[in-house]
Amino acid sequence: MIRNFLATLLACSVLSFGAAAQTPAGAAETAIRGALAQWTADFNARDTARICDLFAPDLVYDYRGFPERTHADLCGLLRRSLADRTRQFTYALDIKEIIVSGDMAVVRLVWTLTTTLPGTSMPVESKEPGLDVFRRQPDGSWKIVRYIAYEAP
Repeated sequence: MIRNFLATLLACSVLSFGAAAQTPAGAAETAIRGALAQWTADFNARDTARICDLFAPDLVYDYRGFPERTHADLCGLLRRSLADRTRQFTYALDIKEIIVSGDMAVVRLVWTLTTTLPGTSMPVESKEPGLDVFRRQPDGSWKIVRYIAYEAP
């Protein structure tokens, strides 16, 4: 009986150590990776109801060659693009690095957008390197507050 008690105690200690071993920065990185993966899935599924969930209301973004835009601008663009059934869009994500500092995080990444236009069988692929700045929200979620992106040559 004591042997079983000790075995159970040891197992509980190992489990609690594993759960506590993740640092706040590690937990933030996991949450940010999850948010980016969810957004990718929502975009690829054309889920316009959730497509803006990744972005904070105070979002400001720069995409090379276009004027600076806001949350409302981006959400409108995403919803219009996904409503256009004549085109097929698919995003793939390559996270290069995540740096977390307190309630802020920076993600260096590359989005690959594949677009198939009507009347063509050859998809067009563009690589979009960027830098996303996340801030932890009052509800504990991580959302993009700033991003800079450009199409790679």
